[in-house]
Amino acid sequence: MNRKKLVFVGGGVALVALVSIGALTRHEKGQPVQVSPVGRENLQSKVSANGKVQAVKKVDISANVMGRVTRLAVKEGDSVKAGQFLLEIDPSRSQASTQGLQAGVEASEGDLSSNQARLVQAKSDFSRAEANRKAGIISQAEFEQSRTALSTAQSSVQASQRRVDQAKAGVREARVSLNYATISSPIDGVVTARRIEVGETAVMGVQNSAGTVLLTISDMSKVEADMEVDEASIPNVKLGQQASVHIDAYPSQSFQGEVTEVGGSPILALSQNEAIKFKVKVWIKNPPLTIKPGLSAQADIYTGSRDNAVAVPFQALVMRDIKLKTGEKPAPGAPKEEEGVFVMEGNKAKFVPVKTGLMGDLNVEVTSGLKGGESLIKGPNRILRDLKPGDEVHIDKSKKPDDDKKKG
Repeated sequence: MNRKKLVFVGGGVALVALVSIGALTRHEKGQPVQVSPVGRENLQSKVSANGKVQAVKKVDISANVMGRVTRLAVKEGDSVKAGQFLLEIDPSRSQASTQGLQAGVEASEGDLSSNQARLVQAKSDFSRAEANRKAGIISQAEFEQSRTALSTAQSSVQASQRRVDQAKAGVREARVSLNYATISSPIDGVVTARRIEVGETAVMGVQNSAGTVLLTISDMSKVEADMEVDEASIPNVKLGQQASVHIDAYPSQSFQGEVTEVGGSPILALSQNEAIKFKVKVWIKNPPLTIKPGLSAQADIYTGSRDNAVAVPFQALVMRDIKLKTGEKPAPGAPKEEEGVFVMEGNKAKFVPVKTGLMGDLNVEVTSGLKGGESLIKGPNRILRDLKPGDEVHIDKSKKPDDDKKKG
């Protein structure tokens, strides 16, 4: 083959290559995008939260009298029964007070007996004076004097009776204080906290200030996870919803739960920058026997489900400014943006407004705007952010459809 033929053949090959590249370029104009058909799936929405395990029923035992602890019969971890002796606060002061008040009762009762005897005598004297007055034997002044003596005796008896009642009330109060010196368990449970030792002084509360918590008794047969749910999720949480609880101390286990309480007011934040959260209690149905209060827990609260729902990936959703017609003004309070997705029609991107419903782990339900089967543009994110309706696009064949799932 001579030189001219080689040049001609080489030029022909180059021309064919250029034509092919040109045709391919013309065929794949626009942005490369990832596309998948809009499908249907069974969605399960949930709210996740963190918190601590605690007993549904627990009692903090404080001192009702002030004094030194003289006996202490339990330690943390001990199982106790209702009515079982726990500790004693020095009862000597209460005993002395009770004895003194009892002596006062006896003295008051002696005074009452004396006044009652005087009353009996005054009644007898008045009856005699009344008869003598009718017979004209005594004067009116002497009769009035006898009546006054009777009235005075009656008043003295009444006053003595009140003093006796008051003294007895003081004794009853002293005995209550004496009983407070001995503390027994109010419930069956486990001693989950002991904050006092023998010889230390128990301090009782005053007005709005709580006293020393000496012991905490918890009934660990029924426990709950005390969760903190953020303000964006709390509207979806309702009483009776089922949950899955994971406890850090039992990493290989999952426990069934049920929402038993939803807080109506936010948890007091420690700083202005702290997110607003609400308390939600989840009853743990099948707790392990070794569970303890204070363990860290996470709960997935199932807030709803939908079978065969039209669903799209979260990353496919975009927000776009609402386009108004020429001369049209937005209604007061109307939204300025609308949520939607891009679908591929031919070689162009089309924006479709949608309304969303339940949110799953990776996908969200579309309640209107899509029917299923549309070619959904789901990425890449850098292109979705700037993509406009009518932009030319082509399928990025260098990326396999399952690449996103593998990354996820």
